[in-house]
Formats: sequence, C-alpha cells, structure tokens
Amino acid sequence: MTIAFPPLPYAEDALAPHISADTLATHHGKHHKAYVDKTNAAIEGTDLAGKSLEEIIHHAEGSGNKGLFNNSAQSWNHAFYWNCLSPTKTAPSGDLAAAIDRDFGSLDELKKKLKDTAVNHFASGWAWLVAKDGKLSVTDTHDAGTEVTAGIKPLLVIDVWEHAYYIDRKNLRPAYVDAVVDELLNWDFAAENLARDGAWTYPG
Repeated sequence: MTIAFPPLPYAEDALAPHISADTLATHHGKHHKAYVDKTNAAIEGTDLAGKSLEEIIHHAEGSGNKGLFNNSAQSWNHAFYWNCLSPTKTAPSGDLAAAIDRDFGSLDELKKKLKDTAVNHFASGWAWLVAKDGKLSVTDTHDAGTEVTAGIKPLLVIDVWEHAYYIDRKNLRPAYVDAVVDELLNWDFAAENLARDGAWTYPG
C-alpha cells in the first residue's frame, strides 16, 4: 500500500483572489505531490510499506531518518493545511468559540496571535492552533516540523513556506497571512478537530 496523494477539497480557483489557482496548482500539484512521491519511494520494499503516514512520521522521527521525516511530515502538514482553508468564509461557534474566548479573550486576540506567530516565524515553517489538555494555544514549528508528533491536537495550521505565497505575494508574507486568517480559515474544520477523539488522520 502506498501513501495517497489526496485531491484538494475544492477547485484550484476556489480560494481566489486570496490564493490563486496558479499557486494551488504549484503548491499542491508539485510541492505536495513531490513529498508524497518521495515518501513512497523511501518506504518501498521496507517494513514501513503499508503503515499509516502517522506511523511513518513517528518512526522517521524516532530513528533519526531526517529525509523520510521531512517528506512524510510535509505530506501530512500539507493535506491538513488544505482542509484548514475554505472558499466560504466561516466563523467559530459553539464549543470552539467558547474555548477561544476562554483561552485568548476574544477571536480578535487569537487572530492577532496567529498572525504575529506566522509573520514573525523565521524562514520556513508552520503556525498552528492546537489543543492540549483542553486548552488552546498557538505554536510554530520549523521546516517540516509537525505538531502531530507532539502529543497535542492540531486544530488549524498556516503554511509559511515561501512556496505558499510567493507566486501571488512575492516576499510579502504579512499580506498572505492577513488573507488566510481574515478570509480563508476553516473554523468548521477546527471545531471538528476540537471535538474529535484524537487527532485528524491523513486520508488513505
């Protein structure tokens, strides 16, 4: 069994004008696909063939196999990221809205924290909204780092690698982050993840 390359959950032009079809064709169709292809090539003929992507990521991290970790973790992060974006503007409600008010004071304060973390992250990486022991927080990881190995529950993530925004925004990361946080974040997906028993799993 090979690791799947999942399709986008929307059309390539569905996030325009905030993220263009050109960006998604390159980001999803080339970058994400390359991570999946390299992961499958690395596990072919090994004991990891047939394992879940989450199991492969944990094995790679534990064994110090940096190449496999980078490609498998990036495969997971990207599939999760696509689901964190929505063509239809959403807003937190119910238990998620209550948790945001409790742990950040307001949605505006959470958005500010997410933006600051994403914009100020040095070089490539990811800005996350996560839940641990019932409490929400904002974190960041470098390069291919993923919160799926940290024993916490990812709710949302923002990709701050340059390939996420360079076609549309050149080097203007803040403009990309503002668009994602203010217009595209899929708060319904975040609510599903908060209510989920365990973390989101990569589609088979």
